[in-house]
Amino acid sequence: MTRSPRAAILVAHPGSELYGSDRVLLESVSGLVSDGWDVLVAVPADGPLIAELRRRGARVELCPTPVVRKSVLRARGFVRFAATTLHGLRRGSAVLRRERPAAVFVNTVTIPLWIGLARLARIPVVVHVHEGEGSASPVVKKVLSAPLLLAQTVVANSAFSVEVLRSAYPSLGRRTTVVYNAVPGPEHRRPARAAIDGDLRVTYIGRLSPRKGVDVAIDAIAELERRGVPARLDLVGAVFPGYEWYEHDLRRQVDEKRLQSRVAFLGFQPSVWEYLSAGDVVLVPSIADEPFGNTAVEGILSGRPVIASATSGLLEATDGYRTAVTVPPGDAESIADALQQAVEHWADTSALLDGDVQAAEERHSPESYQKRIAELVRATTGTASEASANESGAPKLSRRMLSRLRLSPRGR
Repeated sequence: MTRSPRAAILVAHPGSELYGSDRVLLESVSGLVSDGWDVLVAVPADGPLIAELRRRGARVELCPTPVVRKSVLRARGFVRFAATTLHGLRRGSAVLRRERPAAVFVNTVTIPLWIGLARLARIPVVVHVHEGEGSASPVVKKVLSAPLLLAQTVVANSAFSVEVLRSAYPSLGRRTTVVYNAVPGPEHRRPARAAIDGDLRVTYIGRLSPRKGVDVAIDAIAELERRGVPARLDLVGAVFPGYEWYEHDLRRQVDEKRLQSRVAFLGFQPSVWEYLSAGDVVLVPSIADEPFGNTAVEGILSGRPVIASATSGLLEATDGYRTAVTVPPGDAESIADALQQAVEHWADTSALLDGDVQAAEERHSPESYQKRIAELVRATTGTASEASANESGAPKLSRRMLSRLRLSPRGR
């Protein structure tokens, strides 16, 4: 492979799929490539993300990386984690010696090994935080956030994520910069239906995971069936390896509630716009903390009303949009109420969709996002003024919003 004479940036990422943080990574890479860097992305396995990275001008290398997940707490998971760590130490160190990058950009806190390796090699580190669990115990938050203390620059995808970091280490809250996710919209947006004629078409986009509340969405469709409100739910996504049992449970739930004609399992799809356009309402029923809500923004950009859980980063992602409604997490009846009201007030809601689309396009512009990420990396490497890395910091949250996010102003 012919090497570019440009200075290199090594980007470390924990997977090779095309879900939320994967798609945001693509925009980060595009920003760095456009800024003149030779970008090498290290991922642990093959997957659909790799072709997209190469299409955007990055080089890609498969490199074993220990990923911090809950499975590490089990004996077998810990042994696998330890073995991957040893392998990752050797391969990662070799890559850093060969590439001599100007900086290492670590995408998510779940791969702390890259932070340690970069610091040992005296290479500046930028960490992009996509996680935020305010409900986690203080000990867990401190352990997960501790590697960030070694980074020169910390970027977070939401003010909620910053508050979680602040609750672990106040200094992290003070020096973390918020950059809202880039969320590209569809090339061609299909207008919403003028009226709901027949079934209400509800779309869920994302992993099939217990924390995402997919079972609650199915219960909501069952409740609408009981009320005599015809609705159909399309589940666009797949389980994470090791969670196949959850999909089996979901299919059993559908069978037991006799919803086979009402719920469709469509699997993972590399592009979601066709499925969003085919639906009427986008549902984001997470029951656990979400650092942000890319799917909610995608729903708004597709010109569809969004019903999301009133929790954590989803509150931030849907804030200010007139066609976005939030409901208590895990409450199937509240979701059913919101879906029924969407049918009953469809004409009023439809009239507001275009305005929300325009607002989302401005807030989540890929061009603005790419430029900001490039500025922060330049500042970290010393090739731009330090002011560009600290010009704004994390946005201030109102006490009302802090209360809704269940974090106090002191982050406790």
